Amino acid sequence: MSLRYYIFLRDVLILALTAFGGPQAHIAMMFKLLVDKRRYLTEKELIELNALCQILPGPTSTQTITAIGFKIGGPNLAYLTLLVWITPAATIMALAAIGISYLQQQGMSLEFLRIILPMAVGFVAYAAYVISLKVVTTKTAIVLMVISAILVYFFSSPWVFPVMLLAGGAVTALRFKQHPLEKDKKLHIQWANFILFVGVLVTAAVLGATTSSLPVRLFENFYRNGSLVFGGGQVLIPLLFTEFVDFKGYLTGEEFLSGYAIVQALPGPTFSFCSFVGSLAMRKFGLPGQLLGSFVATVGIFLPGTFLIFFVIRFWDGLKKYRVVRASLEGISAVSSGMVVAAAIQLYHPIENTPLNFGIVVATFCLLLFTKIPAPVLILTGLLLGIIIN
Repeated sequence: MSLRYYIFLRDVLILALTAFGGPQAHIAMMFKLLVDKRRYLTEKELIELNALCQILPGPTSTQTITAIGFKIGGPNLAYLTLLVWITPAATIMALAAIGISYLQQQGMSLEFLRIILPMAVGFVAYAAYVISLKVVTTKTAIVLMVISAILVYFFSSPWVFPVMLLAGGAVTALRFKQHPLEKDKKLHIQWANFILFVGVLVTAAVLGATTSSLPVRLFENFYRNGSLVFGGGQVLIPLLFTEFVDFKGYLTGEEFLSGYAIVQALPGPTFSFCSFVGSLAMRKFGLPGQLLGSFVATVGIFLPGTFLIFFVIRFWDGLKKYRVVRASLEGISAVSSGMVVAAAIQLYHPIENTPLNFGIVVATFCLLLFTKIPAPVLILTGLLLGIIIN
């Protein structure tokens, strides 16, 4: 491996340890370090790669930085890039889950988390606002967002999400003639990674349905969710809450919110939250079980997006010229926004509805909207206040 690749991986590690604030902030830091300072690629190339990752299911910033690694050094460097990027945050989230389990086993109260629980709801509400502001720009999109929010709120089955996303994309795809026609649309597709993506999905589904092994079923759960999430970590949250809290009861609502609040204070991908969920889902098997749960959850959630970016990046320049593809993005984005709106309401339910808790939700939303206080500072402040009051 050349020296340039080692320097690139070091830069990825720097981003993994310093990139706070979610996908938008991650992309801004990639521009600064990878484009302006290192010149691994041009500004236009990074914008196009990010656009590609936004239309694929999976973690947007993770797929973008993996695609950059692929562009620079092929598949091997891309896989190393992925590992360097996700390891720090996933490790911290696994340790956080183990710490919470230990406190519960010792009979210690988790009351010190009571401030950051409603703060987590404030973060989701803010995410819903920001996403809606950016992608819901037409009457059709508004209608799709409202309908998806209502359906997701009242129907808790995990299968509602993919059906809604496909339906939303289909509705706006019908309006493809509003987009300009582009010529030279020859596609040369290499199917290997897509076959791998589908093969793992089908195999995991079959094994998950026929085995009583919890690690196998967890892998299937996370792989399926990673295959269906459009819009990044904020959209993942309602899927996980519905499946692992409401549907299967692996976590309580309070535990779920605690983990989501903690991940807001960390750099790196929001999808690392799955390491926390997977660990707590396996807590009855002790420390080895929790470590295994974190591992299968992390691999499961990140693998499908990796397969897909490896598959699509090879023919992206031709694909984006199709009007139907461009038109469907409006509906997919609008439905994703509705999911996050519903999540903000659903996540408030496990919290005691008091004026203080509601006030904390509103205050967090306003601080994020009107100030530039970093998310980690807000979360750490809430954690300290909880400890002091407790």
